[in-house]
Amino acid sequence: MSPNTETQPERDAELENTPANSPEEMAGEAPEEQPAELEAAPALPAGAEWYVVHSYSGYENKVRQNLSQRIESMGMQNKIFRVVVPTEEEVEIRDGKKRSSRKRVFPGYILVHMVLDEESWYVVRNTPGVTGFVGSGTTPTPLRPDEVDKILKRMEEETPRIRVNFRIGETVRIVEGPFADFMGVVDEIYAERGKVRVLVSFFGRETPVEMDFLQVDRT
Repeated sequence: MSPNTETQPERDAELENTPANSPEEMAGEAPEEQPAELEAAPALPAGAEWYVVHSYSGYENKVRQNLSQRIESMGMQNKIFRVVVPTEEEVEIRDGKKRSSRKRVFPGYILVHMVLDEESWYVVRNTPGVTGFVGSGTTPTPLRPDEVDKILKRMEEETPRIRVNFRIGETVRIVEGPFADFMGVVDEIYAERGKVRVLVSFFGRETPVEMDFLQVDRT
């Protein structure tokens, strides 16, 4: 018998000692890694609610900055979570031009998400520029969840609020288009579409014409 010749029992023993391949290895693919579990966002303490704080009108952003600094310096992050000045994008049409800016929704008011107790009340109430909490008597009244949702969603809207400087019944001048230099009376304003319907007089007869806000101007 040749030295390299294996007997059947020897081949069987070798096969038994060979580790079995996984299905993935047999298919030529590495085992798929399981995605790491995402950490859940830390839950807010029980009792966290939104309150309305009154401030000097025009100083809302400064008050927000002052309060944010006090929260950090006094270690109140576990009781006061967010300070929001409600704003929305507004496009103003004036002199045939668009001007876009962020406007305060509630001038003189700031929203604070917090757990209200004596300590957190003191931190907010004694912030420079704060004149008090909104509530019944001396007790701050929290906003309802639906009120908060409405305000926050209004801030996130992509469609800006259109502001025009003319009113229904007012006489305007058409500055662009086939009726340029005609005078007309504003009959309807479609703010959500950026359109206005103007009654233009032709041979003593009024005809409604719809056009963009930029096509008309106050006389």
